[in-house]
Amino acid sequence: MPLQSGALAPAQDRRVRRTRSALLRAAVALVAERDTAAVPIADLAAAADVSRQVVYQHFGDRDTLLLEAALDLARRELLQRIEDASPSGDRRGPALAAMRHFAEYRAFYRAMLTSSIAFALNKALSELLMPVNRRLARRMGGDRLDPRTADDLTLYLTGGAAAFVNAWLVEGDDPLDPEEFTERLMRMMHVLLEHKEQDR
Repeated sequence: MPLQSGALAPAQDRRVRRTRSALLRAAVALVAERDTAAVPIADLAAAADVSRQVVYQHFGDRDTLLLEAALDLARRELLQRIEDASPSGDRRGPALAAMRHFAEYRAFYRAMLTSSIAFALNKALSELLMPVNRRLARRMGGDRLDPRTADDLTLYLTGGAAAFVNAWLVEGDDPLDPEEFTERLMRMMHVLLEHKEQDR
């Protein structure tokens, strides 16, 4: 008796997810190991134990795979660390969690931020972190902010933080010190919040 076409779907879905996951993790590992985003597709495929054709089927090209790998890493680890640190009551907790993540994966992010897909990566990470920074913008502006100004402040904070963090990742002394850098971030936030209080 022949199998119905839908009978293999769950197993196939799991196989697809495993293959994608293997490729995403292989991309992070190889880029970090080689300190460059110029990793051949053949090497990425071999590290994930798949064929080059499978890479093309899933992602189309290397740049898309690398961008997706960065976003997968950020969703799985960066956002989770920020979320886990948020209820602690320590105002620097989420920022410190984020900086520890970036320091841990510095080789990967540095290679990506100095590659041809740096602009796309910055844009994608900024969009991912917008909700986090929107909460900060609301805290800074309180009830005085209209929705448009709140959105503008969120974009401003996100872009400024991205430039600051990127410079630290690319140009900072080895080894990176997440605690010291978080203190620098918090001093800037204190200055901004202090001006907010004086304006009231």
